Amino acid sequence: QVQLVESGGGLVQAGGSLRLSCVASGITFSINAMAWYRQAPGKQRELVATISSAGSTNYADSVKGRFTIARDNLKNTVYLQMNSLKPEDAAVYYCHPERFQYRGAWGQGTQVTVSS
Repeated sequence: QVQLVESGGGLVQAGGSLRLSCVASGITFSINAMAWYRQAPGKQRELVATISSAGSTNYADSVKGRFTIARDNLKNTVYLQMNSLKPEDAAVYYCHPERFQYRGAWGQGTQVTVSS
């Protein structure tokens, strides 16, 4: 059974930083691309960043240059370093293994609140 446990969210002032973590179990972590998504109230879930099994990364235009995704295969953990946070970054953030067989696997998410 796939389990995804996100942590690291919180309240931060605009311009501040947070580092999110997600520990995955029940999957062969090292061979899976991983992604961070976010969902703000009243909005659809959106893709924020992805990292391939080889470490290649991609970002949504809205976070390029401010967010960094990384992974530690020994710890089955994916990270999202978020700098220069803006109020529009406020959302619940989720990690997700990017493989069709895991399409329904979501954790509880971690709340990020950015005050202006």
